[in-house]
Amino acid sequence: MGGFERGQFDHIGVVTEEHQHGETWVEATRVWVTNPRAHSHHVEFLRFEPDTPVTGPLRTDPHVAYRVTDLEAAIGDDEVLLEPFVVGDGFARVAFVRVGGALVEYMEYADPNEEGWF
Repeated sequence: MGGFERGQFDHIGVVTEEHQHGETWVEATRVWVTNPRAHSHHVEFLRFEPDTPVTGPLRTDPHVAYRVTDLEAAIGDDEVLLEPFVVGDGFARVAFVRVGGALVEYMEYADPNEEGWF
């Protein structure tokens, strides 16, 4: 199992089929997401469009996201489920991996001090 220098918790992602208030569109994965900073427990809701390229457990299972300074270093030898892609016109680069059975999102923000959402 790979690892990374201690990352900073960012959010938990939960898949839903219900429209959520304040959803934002992510074109690369054809998914609507909510701002986890607006949730008291940092939960992000994801609602996939039927034509999303995302398959497998990322479409059904929750994930935990960590803020990292070097996306490739964080990925290391982890099993990559979704290759790195850009969110929000350069707001962040993210990738999804499997770590010991858990789904993990690594997020490399363009501004490491970013406190907002895209």
